Amino acid sequence: MWECESSTLGRVTVYSIQGCPHCIQAKATLRQLGVPVCDVDIGIHSELRAKVKELTGRSTVPQIFFNNVHVGGNDDLQKLDPAELRRLVTLVREEPLPADALPLPEKNQPDDTAEETDRAAELSLLLREMILKLFSEHLSADGKSVDYKGMSVNPAFERYCELAIQLQRVELLSLSREEKLAFFINIYNALVIHGYLRLGAPTNMWQRYRFFNYVSYLIGGEVFTLQDIENGVLRGNRKGVAQLRRPFSKTDPRLQMALPDAEPLIHFALNCGAKGCPPIKTYTPQDIDTQLRTAAEAFLENDDGCVIDSGKREVRLSQIFKWYKADFGGTDEKLLNWVLEHMGDSPKKTSLQGILSAGKTKVSFLPYDWSSNSFH
Repeated sequence: MWECESSTLGRVTVYSIQGCPHCIQAKATLRQLGVPVCDVDIGIHSELRAKVKELTGRSTVPQIFFNNVHVGGNDDLQKLDPAELRRLVTLVREEPLPADALPLPEKNQPDDTAEETDRAAELSLLLREMILKLFSEHLSADGKSVDYKGMSVNPAFERYCELAIQLQRVELLSLSREEKLAFFINIYNALVIHGYLRLGAPTNMWQRYRFFNYVSYLIGGEVFTLQDIENGVLRGNRKGVAQLRRPFSKTDPRLQMALPDAEPLIHFALNCGAKGCPPIKTYTPQDIDTQLRTAAEAFLENDDGCVIDSGKREVRLSQIFKWYKADFGGTDEKLLNWVLEHMGDSPKKTSLQGILSAGKTKVSFLPYDWSSNSFH
């Protein structure tokens, strides 16, 4: 979908993804400036992803344009010189949109029957969109924390709970690999938020263990905990962190749902509710691999995910790469090659190429922020 306010000759266009804290903060800043904002969700209009990346050289969101002048992302917007910002605001207010500005997508027609479907992929997407809408409405002003208490009393949350009951009726065996990835990633992220709302955020290691091993949905007649979804289904039935055995035994009917092998890209899509997790997004089966690769590029571009120290010939990575090292090849060399292969074209990638070509590279891991993204 996209929404466009119109009260000037030009426009500010923000290419965003629903639920992205950086996008929300950027749009709030723009509205404080009194300029109309056209918000284009490229999570839905995926056909625009390649065009936006071609124009900006970036895979991250948001990407902000004043008419056809590219400003960059939220950090770039916040750091703009006041005089330059005034110039851009005047540009939008007084000059018409140029012919070479990016076109807006056609608006989607509403689907009156969508909420009645019991098809797995469609139901998971609908649940995800509903929970993301709640998530967006209850973010703090800086877009980094969530008012879970306020969200829990929102009538839309009760509607979500009613819809989640339909998961027990979905048929999973016919899902393709792409449908399975999108379905279980979306359900995992929604279940984390649902669990936070009902039980509160875990605050220590023992509470986290219980949370991820007991919070569950009944899906297709079987119980799936968060641990079952991540390690059983999406990682090809591998042992999780601090787990002594695989989630599914050979006789467990849920084993039929497991991917043939671990998909490393899921680690940049799953959000466990901690501040150190990747951002929350919605995934669709149609271009799931592109979406996951884009999420990985964005994660690696952020200094919370990857830091390159050329002077010390050291690469510092998120703890995610340590915990799931087997998914990325199992050795430092294979891990670094995986990281390089999945980086977007950027100065950071060039720096990594330089130190890898120079010889032995040290790998270390960044501290992980387990604190909750709740501000209550």
